[in-house]
Amino acid sequence: MSGSFNMAKRASTVILLNKPFNVLSQFTDAQERATLKDFVPVPDVYPAGRLDRDSEGLLVLTNDGKLQHKLANPQAKTSKTYWAQVEGQITSEAIAQLCAGVELKDGMTAPAKVKLMEEPAVWERTPPVRFRQHIPTSWISLTITEGRNRQVRRMTAHVGFPTLRLIRHRVGSWTIDGIANGEFVRFDL
Repeated sequence: MSGSFNMAKRASTVILLNKPFNVLSQFTDAQERATLKDFVPVPDVYPAGRLDRDSEGLLVLTNDGKLQHKLANPQAKTSKTYWAQVEGQITSEAIAQLCAGVELKDGMTAPAKVKLMEEPAVWERTPPVRFRQHIPTSWISLTITEGRNRQVRRMTAHVGFPTLRLIRHRVGSWTIDGIANGEFVRFDL
């Protein structure tokens, strides 16, 4: 008689959080700043990648190590789309530079997909973005497959249009569509 046993496979949990501005992409902070624990009361899930404290939008959390690695690993080339509000009326030349890739201090970026967009219908940011009275702003949609530190902000600054507000709209096939700021949806796969 052969000995066999069943090992129960743990279900993969995926959380899609619409991370607010000024929230750290971690669960603890010695300085007692706002963290994921203030928004996601789900145990044993961890961020798949990071989203800077001063950026907003989609943050994927999971208990699935393989999925976490795939989403966070630059070699996997998971595309991410950001909506960036930039200072000034961005030019077609600047967009072309971003599309071709720009030379940053840590090397050339891969080509991005960039297009001018209308201001998206999104939540008010707290605190609001500081505007300069006589300088217009514009919005772009920018898709990258890399994940360098503060990459989108550095790219737009490099072409002369600093980012004022940055919202990650999409990671892979997941988006923040229908998820209110500070809220999340959960999938058990």
